[in-house]
Amino acid sequence: MNALLAFSRAIDALTERIGRAVIWLVLVATLISAGNALARYTLGESSNAWLEIQWYLFGAMFLLAAGYTLKHNGHVRIDIFYNRFGPRGQAWIDLAGGLLFLLPMAILLTWLSWPMFHEAWATHELSPDAGGLVRWPVKLLLPAGFALLALQGVAEIIKRIGVLTGHLTLPCEAPEETV
Repeated sequence: MNALLAFSRAIDALTERIGRAVIWLVLVATLISAGNALARYTLGESSNAWLEIQWYLFGAMFLLAAGYTLKHNGHVRIDIFYNRFGPRGQAWIDLAGGLLFLLPMAILLTWLSWPMFHEAWATHELSPDAGGLVRWPVKLLLPAGFALLALQGVAEIIKRIGVLTGHLTLPCEAPEETV
């Protein structure tokens, strides 16, 4: 079990690094959006590429940070009974949810989105809009994001098994504030 918990900590560290890097994309997207609006309203100039890069960055923020959000218990869930259970009961619910819903969904979406990325990469797909961007980077975000979510799901499952076997005590599971 100790090796699995060490593996879980390594996944947590990777997820944390990726999440902290993705946070900076919010600033980049905001600056691009402001610059594009400024150019459009002051100079009467705009570019489809600038609009598309904003969409790409939004997709990157959402998809690449899904595992980070899971790690920090920030995903929306409907907790009718969850908060009434103690740590072991919550661990059982999280374990079942991870095994029955999270992992199958994340693995399936990774698998289904890979051919879409591969085709865009192989054909050098471009945006149909004038001045648009190449499409494979944004299509790579789908399998990458869901794979990272699945990886963090594995870490969460390992941690819940650690709780159930008495090898781990999880801190309070309230969503954390990010800096």
